[in-house]
Amino acid sequence: MKILMVLTSHDQLGDTGRATGFWLEELAAPYYVFKDAGAEIILASPKGGQPPLDPKSNEPASQTDATHRFEADAAAMAQLANTLRLDAVSQADYDTVFYPGGHGPLWDLAEDPDSIKLIEAFIAADKPVALVCHAPGALRHVRKADGSPLVRGKRVTGFTDGEEEAVGLSDIVPFLVEDELEALGATFEKTADWGVHVVQDGLLITGQNPASSGPAATRLLAALAG
Repeated sequence: MKILMVLTSHDQLGDTGRATGFWLEELAAPYYVFKDAGAEIILASPKGGQPPLDPKSNEPASQTDATHRFEADAAAMAQLANTLRLDAVSQADYDTVFYPGGHGPLWDLAEDPDSIKLIEAFIAADKPVALVCHAPGALRHVRKADGSPLVRGKRVTGFTDGEEEAVGLSDIVPFLVEDELEALGATFEKTADWGVHVVQDGLLITGQNPASSGPAATRLLAALAG
């Protein structure tokens, strides 16, 4: 079992002068769900190399057993420092793909042609795709074979408008995940802010927030097992 994980390369939170990137728990929790299941994990990002970490995701309040394990794992940290360039990966080499969130994906992965084509290729190959928190925003321009939005008519979740408001970034992000997915014709489902919520509709698996990333990874493994 070979799993691709795609991280953001974007490190600036709009024009605020503040740093952003990927959210550590959303990488670490799924990483060990996959690793402990015996999967081979490959990390990629648009620019390759070391992707930017959202510094807030490594503050004490955001740390978890999985984030501590990841940071103590020399092999995992070395892998993170040397992600593949996204334009160098092919869905044919992997069984599935998982997108961790953080605010970064709203700026780069949502608009990245290689990411868009990659997700479309996984779906066309009948392989499941999972995205959590802000990463479902990367579905913004993904299309079905008939040219319609991939999410149209599908049940999805992601970082909610309420959660974005709670972190004070509703007016900073380029778009709100919940609003955008609904505008594309998806049925957006959610639980209480910061609660665990995972939605599967066919090949598409989405998780609401950082706490949902491990459960989304578990759901993805179940989908692979058929």
